[in-house]
Amino acid sequence: MPSTTRILSLTAAAVGAALLTACAGQPMAAGPAFDQSALPAAVQVPAGHKVAMETVGTGLITYECKADGAAAPTWVFVGPDAALNDRQGRQVGRYYGPPATWESADGSKVTATQVAVAPAGAGNIPLQLVKANPAMGTGAFSGTTYIQRVATRGGVAPSAPCTAGSVGQRQTVTYQADYIVWKAA
Repeated sequence: MPSTTRILSLTAAAVGAALLTACAGQPMAAGPAFDQSALPAAVQVPAGHKVAMETVGTGLITYECKADGAAAPTWVFVGPDAALNDRQGRQVGRYYGPPATWESADGSKVTATQVAVAPAGAGNIPLQLVKANPAMGTGAFSGTTYIQRVATRGGVAPSAPCTAGSVGQRQTVTYQADYIVWKAA
């Protein structure tokens, strides 16, 4: 006859397996809603909108050394190429450009027009608020009204000199930023 300990162990394992099976098809509980109150007013989304998706973009930004008439050559932003991951680290889309495009794994995508920027600290690209253009395709980006770039790390122009001799050269830098997608409430 099995011992009581063995029966309890088998029962606990069966209950645990049943709970895992029951939860497997359920969406993960949402964390606390994104709070933009600590952001500079310039990059806050106006009232009447709600967070639809939070992603973490991780990737590269390309810069090109360009001359502009009489001014000294300078590094100019060319475009991003980043994976968009959900808060659990699963890739849910891409961010690339030009033009700046957020594309979901479901095929929907959106471009946007910059509304405002705010400093994000030395060595980090600025915080940003963009107003979305109508989405292309049906899916996660359908109905997007605004996208915020927050929690930026890295991404500023290269530290290598941009001189007359290096005009036309391109360099990439790594960066990370949270992209908060908003829709009308």
